[in-house]
Amino acid sequence: MQRRAFVKSLAMGTASITLAPKLLATPLPKAIGVQLWNIREYLKKDLIGSLTKLAKIGYNQLELFGYDGTYWGKTPKEFSKICTDLGFTIISAHFETGRIDKAKGTLWYGWDKAVEDTALMNIPYMVCAWLFKEERTSLDLYKALADKLNTAGETCQKVKIQLGYHSHNFEFPPIDGIVPYDLLLERTDKDLLKMEADLFWITKAGVDPVAYFKKHPGRFPLWHVKDMEKGSEQFAEVGHGIINFDRLFAAREIAGLKHWFVEQDQTSREPFESLTMSRDYILKKNF
Repeated sequence: MQRRAFVKSLAMGTASITLAPKLLATPLPKAIGVQLWNIREYLKKDLIGSLTKLAKIGYNQLELFGYDGTYWGKTPKEFSKICTDLGFTIISAHFETGRIDKAKGTLWYGWDKAVEDTALMNIPYMVCAWLFKEERTSLDLYKALADKLNTAGETCQKVKIQLGYHSHNFEFPPIDGIVPYDLLLERTDKDLLKMEADLFWITKAGVDPVAYFKKHPGRFPLWHVKDMEKGSEQFAEVGHGIINFDRLFAAREIAGLKHWFVEQDQTSREPFESLTMSRDYILKKNF
């Protein structure tokens, strides 16, 4: 699914709304992160109302997407204040490469400004989140991406931001006998580029995440925690599918895990209901 389609024409008519700091229910006893992609359509319609509802459910750490110089029509400073007032800590933000659509605020177009704005918001991680089909057709394209990620990571490092790369399943089928995901890991500097392991997509690719954690210890500080429905291999609420999260979280130290985010790209239920189901399962676990 192409995330860029959701980042245009998002100016919201809510600038006049004032938030009362910490007006929400009692915070949950643990940090629970969420990727805002879960509620992308709601954010377009009612930015503050949707974030407020998410906070009331109990999520308290965020991973953003959709930067185009603003977030849903809000300047970085404005959006950061909204999140702070609602009790959120922003941990990470997703970005694209810009190679195909030449969108601003991407690795190839306007990266310095994106880094500057991310630093202004005190966000510690920036993550390359998606590749278009045209970017996945050759090893040369992946090599160029790896080189760009090294350069982008150097820019991030100057302001104490860590760059990451988010996995899907398309990086794992070999091209000319080489697995693109392995190429990215081996061609990039382990300090300049960390990996965000999407537990669903890696599993869907037929690969064991733990094997990668062991092969590249400490390289996976961010995870996307999402489950897989039995039989259909579609997305499921966390704890309601076939992925063994106990086994995966048992490997958190060797992976280098620092933060994780619930994400469910698509759901047959109302998204906030799905997020509540995932929350209820997570609260029972020592994650």
